[in-house]
Amino acid sequence: MASNKAHHATGWAAGLMAAAIVAHSGAGGDYHLGTLMALCMGICGGTAPDWMEVAWWTRKKRLWIAHRTLTHWGVGWLALLYWSYHALGQHVMAVPAFGFAAGGLMHLLADWPNPLGVPWIATRHSLNLWNSGRCDIIIVGLAWLAAFMVGDHVWFDDIHTLHAINFVKTLPIHAWLIRAGYPALS
Repeated sequence: MASNKAHHATGWAAGLMAAAIVAHSGAGGDYHLGTLMALCMGICGGTAPDWMEVAWWTRKKRLWIAHRTLTHWGVGWLALLYWSYHALGQHVMAVPAFGFAAGGLMHLLADWPNPLGVPWIATRHSLNLWNSGRCDIIIVGLAWLAAFMVGDHVWFDDIHTLHAINFVKTLPIHAWLIRAGYPALS
């Protein structure tokens, strides 16, 4: 499991990606309130699989189901993301559901590298890359890189991504990688 701070940071990235997609689809509505709603729900969804396990209706606030079971089930989050994406602009709940699903899916992606894994379909699967709470900077960095690329594609027609690729091409490490047999950046 990634740390709580990592889930919050990746939730912000997921919210930004959801907001960009909602704005691009034209489902943002008047004054882009739908875009703001997608951002906020993406932030909430980034921690949702964990707080949805807590029995808020009891005094002790214990878990009502085991950790990383139903609330971490990948098929459910993917189904919500699929439905809400296709319902954008047609259903009033599609925009908040899309943001929430994007955040929830980002949560699962952040939990996937540790040994406990995530139940994507029927059983848990883990990438077994590191233990819980370790290497959060990698998860957060990749989430924000994805958010940058999605936002750049939607709002700026990839101009910043192309500038970044051209900058990397000028670095000496790029020439060394090509000589070592790695493919060149296009």
